[in-house]
Amino acid sequence: MITPQEPYIELAKALQIDSLVFKREDLHLYGSHKGRSIPIMIDIYSNQGINHFAISSSGNAALAAAQHIHKINQENQKSNGEKKISLDILIGQHISTKKLNNLETFKNENINVTMHDRPLQTLFQKTKDPSIKALRQSTDPSALIGYSTLADELLEIADLQAVFIGTSSGTTAQALAENFISKERKVEMHIVQTSSCHPIANAFVDSDVIDEKSIADAIVDHIAKRKDTLTKLIEKTGGSAWIASNEQILAAQDITKKHTDISISTNSALSVAGLMQAVYTGKSWDGTVVCIICGD
Repeated sequence: MITPQEPYIELAKALQIDSLVFKREDLHLYGSHKGRSIPIMIDIYSNQGINHFAISSSGNAALAAAQHIHKINQENQKSNGEKKISLDILIGQHISTKKLNNLETFKNENINVTMHDRPLQTLFQKTKDPSIKALRQSTDPSALIGYSTLADELLEIADLQAVFIGTSSGTTAQALAENFISKERKVEMHIVQTSSCHPIANAFVDSDVIDEKSIADAIVDHIAKRKDTLTKLIEKTGGSAWIASNEQILAAQDITKKHTDISISTNSALSVAGLMQAVYTGKSWDGTVVCIICGD
């Protein structure tokens, strides 16, 4: 198993559910659940002869890419190989200081980090060069492949009934739902978005949303090209989508800290905030619910 699956009895009681497990993707070698997918994408395209990649990211995906390419280049150097892989990381002006500092540690002659007013548009321009491959989980089918291991690990929980995850592009949620359905396991897929960015959740949430800048900064995909596909999958699993305000995110962090002594990031707290909303609206399960603790 790549990351731990930790049961929390006291937190489950506080949230008024029978069984709760945290899937600790924040303990992944690459720092988040993005470490499941990004390295697989790089390996696929590297094996096809592509040696130059570019990524526009709020932090976690870029960090996974930087770590994996750094590892590959180190291994090639040790084996006296001449092949070097390069990566251009395009970040926005509002990236958190912590994530920026983490990315800066990987800067070298092969890994470049630059800040842009419109990083995604810069990525589109850069990757007009056919020798440069964009690492875009939101549109690339290969991005789904790596998350099959996450689904397999979750399905080791015999009475798994629901999964909650903070969602930006919907790639991870789509991969999980597709795996649950293909293996004929009835597992509800619940996604959680923020007051700043909720294009997928809009298909499920009728009430007005507080208009505020979210403290969960990893949810940034306003276009959501996977929306139609993911919406149908969520409905098929019997799940739903939720929008978490800053107040709800902070409450999720507080109750988690109180009953587990774990300090989770605002982005990880989205899963707990969504679960809290679901319980408040009357949802219940007689099996295990999983919250994906995704990382910073």
